[in-house]
Amino acid sequence: MKAVIIIPARMASTRLPGKMLLMAGGRPLIQHAYERARASKRASRVVIATDDARILAAARAFGAEAVMTDPAHKSGSERAAEAARGLDADIIVNVQGDEPELDPKALDRLIELQGSLKPFASTLVAPFPERARLDDPAAVKAILGRKVSAPGDSGAAFEALYFTRALAPYPRDGAPAREDYFLHIGVYAFRPDALQTFAQAAEGRLERIERLEQLRILEMGERLLAAVVGDAAPGIDTPEDFAAFKRRVEG
Repeated sequence: MKAVIIIPARMASTRLPGKMLLMAGGRPLIQHAYERARASKRASRVVIATDDARILAAARAFGAEAVMTDPAHKSGSERAAEAARGLDADIIVNVQGDEPELDPKALDRLIELQGSLKPFASTLVAPFPERARLDDPAAVKAILGRKVSAPGDSGAAFEALYFTRALAPYPRDGAPAREDYFLHIGVYAFRPDALQTFAQAAEGRLERIERLEQLRILEMGERLLAAVVGDAAPGIDTPEDFAAFKRRVEG
């Protein structure tokens, strides 16, 4: 089973322009994400897919394999699909370039789940870190259904039913209990053919409303599994996120 990680990295960002090249601890953000991906024991190769010559040059300068892709892509998975064409792989893992603290063991767990059960795609979720974030639309809630089991996998995994920025499921009879909710981690493992099918499919109605690309998979009627991991490493979406990350790196 050969797994290849692709890291989509674009220069444009609404809330934090140019974040891929922001420096922390003497290294650009994209390098931190790349090094985490390289630490996966289940992935044989890591490729950075970008739409900007500056990111391409920076990636190659720190020794990464990097390719240019079409700047018109609407999502990271679409960019990953272009980079994946022609690759020798059984599994393609899409890891965002703004995930510099992702646990490599979580990546290994995702690859193992995808390789064992071979659904259309798999993703990661974690218990909500704090009650206050349940009302945050940036904290995407994963609605999970039937539990599934994979040979040799001792962790929990479920069929994904829906993803939303709203508080769901809604606790009609009282305050929500944090342990009943799961935070989505935007990392995906696809079968290579499934990734191409996803990228070529039209944007779904729910995907367009929520602005969540994973909803396209569910709207297509395909199977999406979610592996539960211990915690969710913070992604970098805002200047405040990056400042906190820089403090953690530099002390």
